[in-house]
Amino acid sequence: MDLGINGKRALVLASSRGLGLGIAVALAREGANVLLCGRSGEQLEANCKAINGEGKGRADWIWADLGDERFVEMTTTAVKEKFGGLDILVNNTGGPMPGTTEDMTGEKLESYFLSMVARVITLTNALLPGMKAQGWGRILTVASSGVIEPIANLALSNTLRPALAGWSKTLASEVAGFGVTTNLLLPGSILTARLDDLDGAAAKRTGKSLEEIRTDKEARIPVGRYGRVEEFAATAAFLCSQPASYITGSLIRCDGGAARSV
Repeated sequence: MDLGINGKRALVLASSRGLGLGIAVALAREGANVLLCGRSGEQLEANCKAINGEGKGRADWIWADLGDERFVEMTTTAVKEKFGGLDILVNNTGGPMPGTTEDMTGEKLESYFLSMVARVITLTNALLPGMKAQGWGRILTVASSGVIEPIANLALSNTLRPALAGWSKTLASEVAGFGVTTNLLLPGSILTARLDDLDGAAAKRTGKSLEEIRTDKEARIPVGRYGRVEEFAATAAFLCSQPASYITGSLIRCDGGAARSV
């Protein structure tokens, strides 16, 4: 299938590794030019070298920290200088530390709200006018399966991620008439360094081995295994495509059937 995004300009947040990097690679392989961002300049530079070595979509990078109050200004300036505008925005952020509801102090809530919710929204608002003016845009926000089924010991994530679901759905109805789609993509257990950290925390909390934790989790996934980054990224790339122009305001799961709700 031709995704119709050859030459489109895409910004992928938190793309030094994991799901963000996977999405950037998938978009570039479809011919999109991608701007990677994150806090590891060395890793981002290496990622861009690898993407550019494939000879399809071109990649560039900027240092940008979602925790920095200058994040939106720095990122929008870089988009303008490097691309002159934007067609595809992939809102991806790191997840918060594991913990219970009693671990959620006001300071932690405020800090993670800024980096996981507020700056995603303000960045999107800053880039939306250009998409609306050109009559085409894709806004894809990566959240968590905890939006629909809270995950044990991830109270902060379970609290903050659903805010993005409400925002994304509301935004979708406001911008659909301008040719801009807005969707939320929820990963299940996808093999990344983040999942390694969470499984390690679960092993420490329960006294089980890492192998036991993973065996138990895979047994509860109908597909019977963890997902691969490439599988998740392919789903993301389609949602950013021209053929997906009638999909908006949706919440899409990529979880191997793990969520029990319909």
